Amino acid sequence: MSGQRQAYCAVDLAGERVWLLAHKAVYWPARRMLIIADIHFGKAAAFRALGVPVPRGTTTQNLLALDALLASYVCEEIVFLGDFLHARAAHADATVAAMLAWRARHPNVRLTVVRGNHDAHAGDPAAALGIRMVDEPHQVGNLSFCHHPDIVAPGYVLAGHVHPVFHLRATGRGLRGDGLRLPCFLLGPQRAILPAFGAFTGGHAVLPGAGERVYVAADAAIFAIPANC
Repeated sequence: MSGQRQAYCAVDLAGERVWLLAHKAVYWPARRMLIIADIHFGKAAAFRALGVPVPRGTTTQNLLALDALLASYVCEEIVFLGDFLHARAAHADATVAAMLAWRARHPNVRLTVVRGNHDAHAGDPAAALGIRMVDEPHQVGNLSFCHHPDIVAPGYVLAGHVHPVFHLRATGRGLRGDGLRLPCFLLGPQRAILPAFGAFTGGHAVLPGAGERVYVAADAAIFAIPANC
């Protein structure tokens, strides 16, 4: 890729052209669909309920990030690849009210959630949100939408769960030991793992294996990592 900042990278997965977005999501133009992994609504509230002093406002931050995507891409459906809700704390009145207000702004966008491990414990979201809940694998065309990346599925798998980040090491004089952990997409021959979309999710460092490619999202730009990094 060139040095020019890019908001997305177009890639072909099982014959389907999709865009990897700098804002940690995938856009499928042919279906007018956004694909998002691990938004984890209610995670901060769950930590606060346990007495852990974590920042407030992550639900609003997540919803504003969704607003920005919908303002930038023509979208008829959003598919969430699991862990839509983090825990039962996500059913708190304030969290549900914020989500309902967001839903009222986007009543015509179809919402589909592929249940993840946290959704199983949290329970399904409020019925008033009008969300279709499905189990993995959820197949659309040649793509299978999953939460867990290692599930057996009939199509090319798009999954989350891992919260992948890539350790980008700095090189050059005086920079030894410097580096950044950046959210990334990990693309392989049979599956792609998306970065966590949520504002309070953390990350797990990954290294590409044979036939895998890494695309890092940083500062509203996305770029491929050379194979020898």
